[in-house]
Amino acid sequence: MTGSRVARHKTALTRTALSRPVATALADGILGPGQSLFDYGCGKGDDIRNLTALGYEADGWDPGHRPEARRTPASVVNLGYVVNVIEEPDERRAVLQSAWDLTDRVLVLSARMKWDARDLAGRPMSDGLVTRTGTFQKFYEQAELAAWIEDVLGVTPRAAAPGIFYIFRDETDAQCFVASRVYSYRPRVVIDLHARYEGVKDVVEPLLRFMQHHARAPRGDELPSDVVGKIRSELGSVRQAQRLIRTVTDDNYWTEVTRYRRADLLTYVALSRFGGRPRFAELDRSLALDIRTLFGSYREVCAQADRLLAMCGDQAMLFMNARSSAIGKQTPSALYVHRSAVSAMPPVLQVYEGCARVLAGTVASANIIKLSVAEPQVSYLAYTNFERDAHPTLESAVTVNLRKRTVEFRDYSKSENPPLLHRKEEFLRSDDPRRPLYERLTRAEVRAGLYERPELIGTLRGWQGVLSSAGVVCRGHRLVRA
Repeated sequence: MTGSRVARHKTALTRTALSRPVATALADGILGPGQSLFDYGCGKGDDIRNLTALGYEADGWDPGHRPEARRTPASVVNLGYVVNVIEEPDERRAVLQSAWDLTDRVLVLSARMKWDARDLAGRPMSDGLVTRTGTFQKFYEQAELAAWIEDVLGVTPRAAAPGIFYIFRDETDAQCFVASRVYSYRPRVVIDLHARYEGVKDVVEPLLRFMQHHARAPRGDELPSDVVGKIRSELGSVRQAQRLIRTVTDDNYWTEVTRYRRADLLTYVALSRFGGRPRFAELDRSLALDIRTLFGSYREVCAQADRLLAMCGDQAMLFMNARSSAIGKQTPSALYVHRSAVSAMPPVLQVYEGCARVLAGTVASANIIKLSVAEPQVSYLAYTNFERDAHPTLESAVTVNLRKRTVEFRDYSKSENPPLLHRKEEFLRSDDPRRPLYERLTRAEVRAGLYERPELIGTLRGWQGVLSSAGVVCRGHRLVRA
């Protein structure tokens, strides 16, 4: 980055915690133990200091604050909120290319979104604006940022979150990331009492976890060598340990595990179509073995996944699947589910929701997902105090329109009358341990007549008025006389 007419150095913030893109990369396992990070345009170097304190190898360069530092290759390169402060489009492209040239494995790129400009005053300049402090800002649409990255680098970026993308050097790593974004669920296993199993359960636990995740036995070196050694020492072989696990568990349990893993794989393969579906040889070995074991061939799973994708483009089909869903709160125009219950929806709805995350990435704060059946739109709703509050209020919403390829943010945190939730149990899986508590509260509220005027209770003030009129209050998840 070269000198310019705007005060770029003023955009560097002082942070006491990790920046959002670096924290996201850590949470996603993009940056792990033994991997180095180079922060290209590191500002005052707070991410470098914080990562070093956590035991990571981190370094960085910045034209204003660390101009003498060497620009060195690293496993992960972070280009955090840099491209949006460069007013020259050609220089912006050159900076992205320079950061990519230093990247051994993954480039993490972030930029500010259009919604960040709503309350920002400034004068137009180039394709952005100059703020009152003399800094330049270019604000992006999510799809616009993805297209720009691919145009410059010729590589498909993967959305990590709104405004944050990962660009992988290796396609196998990219597909592992896509597969990891599928919401998974496995039913709780019940172990029959068995003296032999009780004596070795700690030894076979890693094998049990592998079988639960993959719905098959491990092959070759898929289990760590030290785990295999302990199993052989206690039970003679991994096959014998597998037989013992099947002896103390119900066959129906493994039928359910297989069903859920097949749904995971179908969703992944459907979503892998975006950006170009990989060849079978480009898949991670364990992922490839799962597909071959549970579907017989890659061609078969691709055919089934493509049928699901086609159904996602049929609004009538989405409506029918939403109405047949065993979980979720139904409204005339949408199905609402808790994030923990996504994998219990019909497969076509899982793919529908996944299509939205391909565009927007994961909205970490969202715990309720709204799937519209009236238009191709998915919303990610943040009810921060869902578990603590009997009737949590909405703090923010990210809405993804699949037809328009837009991602919009709306903030409710300062609203005096935000929307709020009732009947929380309806958003959850049927076997969720929280349901009994929420159901008891709902029954009490129904008996008290609080739901007789539904048009009044959808917002905080309306609900408070109904409670006051009935002479009751919620304390925890109990309804008591005021």
